[in-house]
Amino acid sequence: MNRKQHPVIVAAFILGVFSVVGTGLVSMVFRHTEPLIEANERATLLRSIEALVPPDSFDNDPLTDTIELADPLLGVRQPVPIYRARKAGKPVTAVLSPIAPDGYNGAIRLLVAVRYDGSLAGVRVLSHKETPGLGDPIDEHKSDWILQFAGLSLQDPPEPRWGVKKDGGDFDQFTGATITPRAVVQAVRKTLQFFRDNRDIVFAPPQQEETP
Repeated sequence: MNRKQHPVIVAAFILGVFSVVGTGLVSMVFRHTEPLIEANERATLLRSIEALVPPDSFDNDPLTDTIELADPLLGVRQPVPIYRARKAGKPVTAVLSPIAPDGYNGAIRLLVAVRYDGSLAGVRVLSHKETPGLGDPIDEHKSDWILQFAGLSLQDPPEPRWGVKKDGGDFDQFTGATITPRAVVQAVRKTLQFFRDNRDIVFAPPQQEETP
């Protein structure tokens, strides 16, 4: 072996050992922290649901009483979870997670809670990339604009008025920004239409696990 090659081989070996050990440590840390991350995500989602659906209005676990559906009205091609709140086995509210695909800077992820009678319990924005100061008033922490949906339905206002005022609808747009509120209003309207057409499917009884 060439003496000049020996240090290079040793260095490469040492780097390889460190790489294997480092990968193992990262994997071990991930395995130990993954349950904690999942628990935190679950707790955050449950808080979001309970902000829209009062906890005393249901007695089941919406995070386990779920159904996955896909429909163009929800802005998705892949199935998304729908969380069902029930009390004494009777349907109360479905919490859907549609996408408004046509935000100014991309998709806007929503949480839309629809009562069994088709009225809205409320709407929240889960994530967005809208321009700060222009499109971000859809965030409840920046504005109360998103709170106006509670109690509305496809009858109040009538479907033709489900739009921003610039388009002849009932909903305010933002100063200098119309695309963002338009996208949210249309996504909520389409979610209500989906619920109206699929309520029985949305609230189908949860599947019972087969007894071995």
